[in-house]
Amino acid sequence: MDSKMKEYSDALEFIRRQYKGEQPEIGIILGTGLGALADQIVQERVIPYNFIPHFPISTVESHFGRLIFGKLGNTSVVAMQGRMHYYEGYSMEEITFPIRILKLLGIHTLFLSGAAGGVNLDYKLGDLVAVYDHINLQTDNPLRGSNINELGPRFPDMSKPYDMKLVNRSLELAKEKGYNMHKGVYVAVTGPNLETPAEYRFMKIIGGDLVGMSTVPEVLVARHMGLCVCAISVITDECDPDNLRSFNLDEVIEIAKQAEPKLTDIISTLIKEL
Repeated sequence: MDSKMKEYSDALEFIRRQYKGEQPEIGIILGTGLGALADQIVQERVIPYNFIPHFPISTVESHFGRLIFGKLGNTSVVAMQGRMHYYEGYSMEEITFPIRILKLLGIHTLFLSGAAGGVNLDYKLGDLVAVYDHINLQTDNPLRGSNINELGPRFPDMSKPYDMKLVNRSLELAKEKGYNMHKGVYVAVTGPNLETPAEYRFMKIIGGDLVGMSTVPEVLVARHMGLCVCAISVITDECDPDNLRSFNLDEVIEIAKQAEPKLTDIISTLIKEL
């Protein structure tokens, strides 16, 4: 057995010993300040990341680090309450290890949430954005290296990285509920520093609408394995290069928390409709 497949097997074996309920259909990744969707899940089992063999541990203060199994409505789900980032020092392979595990556990659709900066100046603090495409400016790729053919093809197609039916439905739901929501192109950067005014101008020129330090590696691995993907971000800072404010993490987390009920409402509704 390939050494990497052995790691996946070890993690799966441990998780399946801990959770013997229904196979999850949906995976959910809960990002910065957005962990409370976990409260909507009728929880059946919670497993801390540090108990799972080979599973990376989130080091970001606002990320819990727990795998939650349960139900949203009648749908079996598994949620990652907290994610890993490249800037934490992990390799791309390590930060996407959990996505492989979610797929191997049986999910067919992956929902991602997170905080992002608004490069598009029409976006305001607390607005939601359904990601419909991305630009990868990160310095590495989780699919680099030997391909594991059992998991996906050597050269995965990325013509449709995000499921447009879910994008359009999320926009419909937001309109029905009176939430400010846009669709946009996500620019992925390495971090952990925020960007300079010139970098924000560059991102706008190349077609970016929002910028963040996560999401894209997870999407690349998810699509490699054939998962359906929906990603929704909360705008937690406005990236106007001519009027930049100093970054304040506490403010970012507070804005994300204020937007959390809207994001939770949309994602939980989408899942129940699947």
